[in-house]
Amino acid sequence: QVQLVESGGGLVQPGGSLRLSCVASGSIFSFYAIGWYRQARGNERELVAHITSGGNRIYTDSVKGRFTISTDSAKNTMYLQMNRLEPEDTDVYYCNTVPLPRLNWGKGTLVTVSS
Repeated sequence: QVQLVESGGGLVQPGGSLRLSCVASGSIFSFYAIGWYRQARGNERELVAHITSGGNRIYTDSVKGRFTISTDSAKNTMYLQMNRLEPEDTDVYYCNTVPLPRLNWGKGTLVTVSS
């Protein structure tokens, strides 16, 4: 099965930026809608942003205008550019298919927004 590896997280001050990467071990972007999820300990996993099979980019309200999702099919990589980060964005971020997570979850990448 295709493996997913997330990276790019870290500690950033409020208002700062990070770019997350999700590398897939196989070519999946042409076949599946794929997106970024986030989960804080004890909470349900939330879909933050995704790209539909038609190429539309969909964002949850809380990140609209701040986050941008993109893919590079040649590199089997998906990105999440996160700008104007807020403490509420602190979470572990994962990638997977949408609307059903069909692939094994990766380890995620931790984003911490704090002063």
